[in-house]
Formats: sequence, C-alpha cells, structure tokens
Amino acid sequence: YGIGAETVEKMIQSSEIDLERLEKRDNNDLEEIAAAPSIIKFVNQLILEAFEDRATDIHIEPFEESLRIRYRIDGFLHKIPLPSTIKQFQLAIISRIKIMADLNIAEKRLPQDGRINLKAGDKEIDLRVATIPTLFGESVDIRILPKGEILLDLKELGFSSQTLEGFLSLIKRPHGIILVTGPTGSGKTTTLYAALNRINSTERNIITIEDPVEYQLEGINQIQVKPKIGLTFAKGLRSILRQDPDVILVGEIRDLETAEIAIRSALTGHLVFSTLHTNNAAGAVTRLIDMGIEPYLVASAVEGIIAQRLVRVICPDCKVSSTTEVKALKEIGLSGDEILYRGNGCDRCKFTGYRGRTGIYELLMVTEEMKRLILERTLTSAIEENARRLGMRTLREAGE
Repeated sequence: YGIGAETVEKMIQSSEIDLERLEKRDNNDLEEIAAAPSIIKFVNQLILEAFEDRATDIHIEPFEESLRIRYRIDGFLHKIPLPSTIKQFQLAIISRIKIMADLNIAEKRLPQDGRINLKAGDKEIDLRVATIPTLFGESVDIRILPKGEILLDLKELGFSSQTLEGFLSLIKRPHGIILVTGPTGSGKTTTLYAALNRINSTERNIITIEDPVEYQLEGINQIQVKPKIGLTFAKGLRSILRQDPDVILVGEIRDLETAEIAIRSALTGHLVFSTLHTNNAAGAVTRLIDMGIEPYLVASAVEGIIAQRLVRVICPDCKVSSTTEVKALKEIGLSGDEILYRGNGCDRCKFTGYRGRTGIYELLMVTEEMKRLILERTLTSAIEENARRLGMRTLREAGE
C-alpha cells in the first residue's frame, strides 16, 4: 500500500510551501499552506486510495521523529510506505483535513469531531473525522463510509439459514427488545440497518437515535446524539416516545437511564433495537442486570440477542487447498477429514491472501425456560448452555 514517494518529493520541491513558515506554527500561515495544491493533492490521494483499497479507516499518527499513516483493511492495519520527509508536512496535512472537516485548526489541545463529503467519480464518500492531541501533535482517524454501499439485505450478511430464520421471526414481532452485541467494528450497525430496512414500510413509524448516524436510511427518521447541547441517548429516547413510534433503534445502551427507558418502551408496545458490547449473546443478559435492571424486567422485555463478529474471507483468486495436521483440526472441533484452504496472495488481495469480510453470528432466543433462568440470576455460562441445548450455534461453531 502507499501513494509513493513521488508526491512527497513534489511537496518538498514545491515553491508554494514555505517550510520555515510551517515551523512557526502560525495559524494564518497554516491555513494558507494547507491550501497549497500539493498538500490538497496529497490528502485527496490518501483518501481516494484508501477508498479504492476498501479501507474502513485512515490513521494519521505523529511521533517524535516520524509521521505514520495506516489503512485498516478487512479489520487489519497496513502501514503506508512513505519517505521520512513526510514528517515536515505533518501540520499542513492535518490542518488540511481539519479545514475539510470544518474543524477549528487553531484548537490543538482538545479532541474534535467533524465530517467530510467527497465524490470519487460517480460515488459519494462520507468521511467521519476525529482528532485527539498526543505527545507529538494531533492524531487523526478518518472513518470511511461509502454512501449507498452498505449491505441492507440480511441474506447477504453471512447468516446461516437457521440463524436467519430465527432473526427474521424476531424482527417481525410487535414489541420487545432485540439486542445486537459485539466489539466495535463487528458490523452491529450494518445488521441493525438491514433489519430496519427489512421491516420498513409506509405503515410504520421508525425512529433512530444514534452516535453518530453512519448512513442515511430512506424513509426512516434518524436523530444524531449531541451531548454538547444536552441531547443524550436518554433525553432523545424520551422525546422519541412522544413521536408516536412503532419501531425505535437506540444506537447503544450505555447507562442505566437509557436501559430503563428502552425497557419501558418495549413493555409499552414498541419494538426496540439496540446494541451492547459483550463477548457473547448470553453475556448481554448479565450486562443489563449488572447495570441495575431488575431480572424480571429483562425477562419480560428482551425477545432475542444476536452476537456477531466479522471474519476475513480467503481471496477467491488465489485460494488453494492447505495441508493441516489432523491433531490441529481436532483441537478446533473438526473431525480431521476436512479440506482447509488458504490464500497464496495475489495482486487482487494485495498479497495478503484475504479479500473482504463476512459475518458469523450466534442467536439466543428468549424462551420461557430462558426467562426462568434470567429470573433466577443464573450464570452466563448456564444461560449459554441452555441456549445451545435449544439449538443455538455459538460464534466458534458458526465460524467453523
């Protein structure tokens, strides 16, 4: 990966960039230098190449003697090879990005958040920019959100037929809470958006409250959390209940207050979707109780929980069979007779052996037996074991 040394060399040689002025760190000079054609070209190339390589994030990280730029592709970070002289343009590059995101270039002591809208040919790209001060300057993360490219068909997300059937039965219910759990970057938002897309109709009033709104959904009222002016998840959720909603999406249950309102919403005839950060589906039950929600409310309101991860897919252009010891196969629960595959690496996958990602899922349905276990404050492991007896495939089993 990398936009190469040629552009950086042109920046060094360019008469339009006065490096001495850049060193003075004057805000007026910074704004002028950040508008230099070579700086603009470099930043645009950086973003467009990341988009073409299917990167989800661009990391720009300053260190004492260097400036590191990395792309996150298929969940893994890849460093862009750049000459060490790129460090000279650290302030100009970061200032250019802050100008594009309508951030205050004079403010370097506090984190800032902004957005950029770009066009790449006939495609629109939404960029979410977050800066944070570090020892050697501001570090920048750019989240890449290609408009219109989010998968909104549940059938394309990697569900097994059994799990998909169960999840579809959940989202058709008239009320209750459906939770999606997993770490950051595991595809929770995509799953929720696809679920809303599936049930969206002119007969339903669907309202979301998110932080941030990652993609715009046609026919759905979306609200952006704004803590600076007091619009929190809890306050926004209270207001949504006065808007005659049928379906509510709460981007994340972060605290007891939000959890209580979400539970109350589900128990008063609304279908509520939300997310939690837990390692597995059963862990979501424990998390709600640990937050302070009474077990009887959890048992009454929660209809189902889906845990998920995103895993890399072997590149189809360089896929070959791989010899693996029988002992190793049995250690991961296989019989030892299976044929495994790996990617050799090719131009299409940038010689990583992988291209793209898919989801793996475990779906916990809250049955009458499950409700009894919740009321008894049963351990997470016992809840999971009960779900497995009823046919739930764990994340590990789904990934085999």
